[in-house]
Amino acid sequence: MRMNVVVVAVAALGLLGAKDAPKKPASPPPPVAITPYLTPDDLDTYKVLPPAPVPGTTRYEADRTIYLQTRKLEGTPRWEMAKGDDNSFGILKGMSCALGAELTPQNAPKTYRLFARVGRDASATTNRPKDIYKRQRPYLIDEGNICIAKSDALAKSPDYPSGHNTWGWTVGLLLAEIAPDRATPIMSRARAFGESRLVCGVHNLNSVYMGWANGSMMVAALHGKEAFRKDLEEVRKEVAAVRKTAPAPDPATCAAEAEVVAQNPY
Repeated sequence: MRMNVVVVAVAALGLLGAKDAPKKPASPPPPVAITPYLTPDDLDTYKVLPPAPVPGTTRYEADRTIYLQTRKLEGTPRWEMAKGDDNSFGILKGMSCALGAELTPQNAPKTYRLFARVGRDASATTNRPKDIYKRQRPYLIDEGNICIAKSDALAKSPDYPSGHNTWGWTVGLLLAEIAPDRATPIMSRARAFGESRLVCGVHNLNSVYMGWANGSMMVAALHGKEAFRKDLEEVRKEVAAVRKTAPAPDPATCAAEAEVVAQNPY
């Protein structure tokens, strides 16, 4: 299964406020074309990332050790966070505490459009090395429970690099640019989003690390695109306006989340 991390299909009805929605069911709107910002010639992370670890190497054995050690987290609040973080579509909502406001398709349509396009880029930059290395996920090598259901589709999806973490780190870096005064909590939450893959047991340590590298390279390449820079500036203005008007997230919920984020899972 290839990585597909488009955040939200930005369909016309999804961008309407409740008062603007039609009273009766209407024909489905035509699909909205979501095109990536980058071309295959802009960035080939396969040529940059180190090779996936192989049996008999220190990196490979370190991955096995971390996987086995993190199985003890099952049933803890950190395990529950990892379950929620498996839903890559919900990462913008998951960043609400870190940002200090919840972004929705209704109050931040330009933001959702930008991240939908960036999601296409994240898929492309992840799928090429994944398809070449075809590294197995950790639970297929050593016994242990994972935080989501084991399936044939998951087993057939390669481990290296982590697509979830490529995506999560990319979102974190861009949100930190958009709201630089919240960079520390945003990047802390982005780090935890990637580490959730370790806690869940669906990615190895090296795959998570290289997801960070993958996302960083992609953001650098995106900034070379005029269309991206133009959209990012519009999003910066939109998010600034939302932060002035949107209700702040529940303080108790955010405090509990921050406590879990601060934990070192390995």
